[in-house]
This record gives sequence, structure tokens and C-alpha cells, in this order.
Amino acid sequence: MKDWWQVNFPKGQQNLIITDANGYPVKIAYGEKGTGRPLILLHGLGSWSYNWRHCINPLSQYFRVICFDAKGYGFSEKPLSRREENGHQVIELERIIAALCDEPPVIVAESLGALVSLALAGENPQLIGRLVVMNAPIFAQTLPHWVMGLLAQTPLEVIHTIDFLRLAYVFAPIVREVMAIERRRVLFDPSILTQEDIYWLTYPFIEIPGTLVKVAEELQIAAREIENLQAKQPNMLNKIQNNLSAIECPTLILWGDQDSWFPVSHGEKLHHHIPNSRFQILENCYHDASTGASAVVNAAILEFLKNTNFF
Repeated sequence: MKDWWQVNFPKGQQNLIITDANGYPVKIAYGEKGTGRPLILLHGLGSWSYNWRHCINPLSQYFRVICFDAKGYGFSEKPLSRREENGHQVIELERIIAALCDEPPVIVAESLGALVSLALAGENPQLIGRLVVMNAPIFAQTLPHWVMGLLAQTPLEVIHTIDFLRLAYVFAPIVREVMAIERRRVLFDPSILTQEDIYWLTYPFIEIPGTLVKVAEELQIAAREIENLQAKQPNMLNKIQNNLSAIECPTLILWGDQDSWFPVSHGEKLHHHIPNSRFQILENCYHDASTGASAVVNAAILEFLKNTNFF
């Protein structure tokens, strides 16, 4: 199968070295397409740049679209010798923006990526020109899927062993079938997910060692955050929520009307907390909006940026 990066970006996969939140150099995989003002597409948990496959071309007609895999995801480096600290993605997003953008970009972010971008916009509002967030876990009370809960409770040493033995590679057909079932459950129209989609969505888990370990580590961080939130202990979720009113840039909130992971009421609540925000419900859309409602999402993004004088 053709290299996805080569097919979708003029320069194919590019690599950027940043200093991560732990102070170590780390390689970030990214691609870019188009010219003009920068627009960053930020994926969610367990995903990578491929999730934006339906958005890259339409948005690159107007902007310099940048897709990157967050540290530990997709084709980016997966440092297994050190544990991640909560909030590392916020620090690393800021450093990626500094390295790739000569002006505050548009950030279009989904799910966990949306939470990360909200955190950065609240802490450093001057860094983001416009913000689009979709189905953000900003008011989450629990991990939304049983597999997430299972990975969050499994000792990382066990996950390391599974990864070291390359069991995902050995049982690749099963991994792809399970992933296909689960990914179709977050789509209003499951039939739009092709076999090629399944191949690429599962590719990092099957072909790139360390992916499962880092995703499990992120889930364990998320689980601890939610536990601390419920126990009224210090946590980052509360911090992000308390900083929402500090977000200065025009913000578009998109939410799937049938998102079973994070309900529409969370989107409405988020809208009330961000002063300069707009809220739009995506009809017949589950959690995976960038795939399941891509045409509507792209149109909404372009209309929002035009109406807020960004192009």
C-alpha cells in the first residue's frame, strides 16, 4: 500500500525535533500542505494524523495545513524509558507551534486534542489565532469506553511485555477486526470506514513498537485525573475548566448530536464558559466527527474563519 504521507503531503512525512516536557529531544512526525496562514490539525487519544484524511485537502485550499502526530502516537517518537507527566502535551504543543508557525495559528482539534488545545488557549491565549474544538472531554466523569478502562488498569509492565513480544503484529488480523468494530461504533454511518482506513488506523499499533504502551500510559494519566476530580483533589481538568474564561481568541465548538462518549450538554456548557465562542451541533454525528461529518465540519470551519476575518 502506498505511503500515506507521500500521497497526502508534497514533501511526505517530515520530522521535527523539539525538547519535550521532560527536557529530552524528541522527534515529531508531521506533514504540511497548502500556503497561507497556518492551520494545525490536532488528533485525539489513540489516533494520529490519518484521522484528518478528509480535512487536509479542503482546508489546504485556503491555509497552510499542518498535521502532526503527538509524541507517543502515530509515527512520532515513543520514549519508553521515561514516564510521562500530566500536561506534557500542552507544553509540547506550544513548542511545536513555536517551531512551525511564524504567527498564531488556527488550531482545529478533536477529543483529547481539543482538551489539550483548550488548556493551552487558557494558559497562553496569545499563542492561538482561532480555535475550533470538537467533542472535547472537558467535563468527563469517567473514561468513555471499557477498553480504555482495561488499559488504564493494566500495569505498564504487562503492556511492555505484550509490545516486546510484538503480539499486535502476530495477531494483526484480529487487532484490525477489533479496531474496525470499535471505530465503527463511533460513526453514525459505519459503512464509510473502508478496509484501507482500518489498515492505516491500526498501522502504528501493529507496525510501530511502543504505540500501545504510550497510549496505555496516557489512559492511566487520564484515569488518575478523573479520580482526583471526583475526590476533589488537585487535578488538571479543574485547572483547564477554571481557565476557560481566559480564552481570548474566537472559538468554534462543534459537537456530534449523538456522541455517546461526551454528550451535547457538555458542548453547551463549554460554550457558556468561553466568552467569545460559537456553538454548532453536528446532526447525525457520533464522537468521530472528523470522519463521520467531515463535509459539514470543513464547511463550518471555513465559514467560521471567514466570519472572524481570518482569511
